[in-house]
Amino acid sequence: MKTRFSWGNYPKQPQTATECYWQSDIQAALMRFQENGTLAYGQGRSYGDSCLASSNNVIYMRPFNRFISADWEKGILIAQSGVTLEEILTVAIPNGWFLPVTPGTKYVTVGGAIANDVHGKNHHRQGTFGCHVRSFSLYRSDISGSLKCSEYENTDLFHATIGGLGLTGIIESAEIQLMPIKSSRIQSITQRFNNIDEFFALSAELDEKHEFCVSWVDCVASGTNIGCGIYMAGDFADDGILKVEHRPKLSVPITPPFSLINSLSLRAFNQLYFHKSPTSRKISKTGYDPFFYPLDSILHWNRIYGRKGFQQYQALIPKDNAQDGVREMLNIIAKSGVGSFLAVLKYCGDIASPGLLSFPKSGVTLALDFPQNAERNSKLFSQLDAIVRQTGGRLYPAKDAHMSAEDFQAAYPNWQQVENLRDPALMSHFWKRVTQ
Repeated sequence: MKTRFSWGNYPKQPQTATECYWQSDIQAALMRFQENGTLAYGQGRSYGDSCLASSNNVIYMRPFNRFISADWEKGILIAQSGVTLEEILTVAIPNGWFLPVTPGTKYVTVGGAIANDVHGKNHHRQGTFGCHVRSFSLYRSDISGSLKCSEYENTDLFHATIGGLGLTGIIESAEIQLMPIKSSRIQSITQRFNNIDEFFALSAELDEKHEFCVSWVDCVASGTNIGCGIYMAGDFADDGILKVEHRPKLSVPITPPFSLINSLSLRAFNQLYFHKSPTSRKISKTGYDPFFYPLDSILHWNRIYGRKGFQQYQALIPKDNAQDGVREMLNIIAKSGVGSFLAVLKYCGDIASPGLLSFPKSGVTLALDFPQNAERNSKLFSQLDAIVRQTGGRLYPAKDAHMSAEDFQAAYPNWQQVENLRDPALMSHFWKRVTQ
């Protein structure tokens, strides 16, 4: 048994992991830990406490990682929940298919992608990951068996499980519809913007013309340059190159005693990153790996935040309030003297997710990482929370480690439906915090 943590290493709640290779292993683990609440655990890429079991004993599903079938004419893949997105790409790309939706890391499992209903740079075109899940097998402790869930069978559990944070049962396998591609390379556009108003102007001009759109923003910039950053858009090329990419990887070998991210290193990085980008619009062709997964080239990058870890703050501000709301948030962050070099800004479209607790809706998301400092983060987050509340926004449960029960329940009014369908053996620290 190996000890597991969340990706942010905060809160510090070490998890003892029981490995599962077969359905009988899942059944045994559920029976063993059901009294105090267990949870399926994949790659541990959730940032806060949504992947941490209330008993601190998780069911480790990564070994549950077999491909079951693939129809390369239709692009339909069936895989067990421990299969990672990277492993799907390895078999799908040579056959002319790609993930229809991918988050910023390929090191997540199918089960985790469904449980958090992940989204990517093309939400305005493809919605969330759950929009492309045809069905899945769900193991429930209360029946000691599996149920097939889809839009046509066990529909209530289908909608509750997508984005349901792993609480409705153990996802065993899933049938996924892939997206056809003629190339694995990306035709990309990069352009610098000097303030938040220029970002919104660029998004209005280019988002609907391109499949993938995202921006990096300098969250320490202030004054007339508040919200300056780099806009990136892209589409799959049609050059016929279908190549699985394996980039050389660096690794952060140890966790330092303190965070390497501070005001000095942050300002230096942001200035360098901003000024090395083109001032005018640049069109180029790049591989899918650096375009979708820039941070995957650094293994264990979360260690740079030191032993205390970090918190990610990801909020969605509805479209009508987005420009003013995001500007106000960035202004508060800049004044706080605390910032994030991983600051991502992007639009979400109006494609509804099938999940009851799915995070994206029409609006703009802002995601930032902050080194853990209880007093400082608490003060900053309370100010940001007030803006999110006032604008009718919401926080992302998969990234959260501080949201109040009141804010969660107001932002996710369907939470009670998920609670009513929760597997009685499953409970996370997050769910306990925001519902009890």
